[in-house]
Amino acid sequence: MNISVTKNDIKTSELFDLGKTIAEPLLKRYEYPWEALGGIKEFIEFIGGALSPDDYNMIGDNIWIHKSVAIPPSVCLAGPMIICSNTEVRHGAFFRGNVIIGEGAVAGNSCEFKNSIIFDNAQIPHFNYIGDSIIGFKSHMGASSITSNLKSDKSLVKVHLGNEDIDTGIKKFGAMVGDFVEVGCGSILNPGTIIGKHSNIYPLSSVRGCVKSNSIYKSKDEIVEKIIIKLK
Repeated sequence: MNISVTKNDIKTSELFDLGKTIAEPLLKRYEYPWEALGGIKEFIEFIGGALSPDDYNMIGDNIWIHKSVAIPPSVCLAGPMIICSNTEVRHGAFFRGNVIIGEGAVAGNSCEFKNSIIFDNAQIPHFNYIGDSIIGFKSHMGASSITSNLKSDKSLVKVHLGNEDIDTGIKKFGAMVGDFVEVGCGSILNPGTIIGKHSNIYPLSSVRGCVKSNSIYKSKDEIVEKIIIKLK
């Protein structure tokens, strides 16, 4: 059984709790979250200058790191970027610029980040690539799961919504991953993928298009509603 997804399901307000990111002023401007990707750099440079020097160290060119965050010597930092409080940055993480990492998040070993927003308490812990993407509050990317942000023919990315395609006008667009999503190990989120909040993606999946909130993605032909049973 496949579950239909509407335009309303993929709106910014439906996918994310904007109170769980320092990027709320940027994201709230846009009906659809991918529209914010082109403004991340300018937003970081603007808000970074307003961050308190009592809380944040400014390192290099427009890189702001909260003083509670330890940066291992093997980490590569390129601005502009912001890493918020109590984030765990692990060895070998590679930040390529235009990146916001939220409070209490995990930026893991050998993970690469580029032009993306990571919400508070999100976990990208092992061998992941996050490019031109947004990862929601308390979402988790399983080991080696990645966001593929460029089509093989280099054409502009479209969001596939049932029988309708939405032209984004963007060449590089990875995935919009809503709050509380679990992406299984080794999965690929193809360009323009959108996953609704509280959904689960089976390991080794290749996801293309939109997955409705509260769904379990087993394959492109088997997406089922998640049933939560509360035990008394």
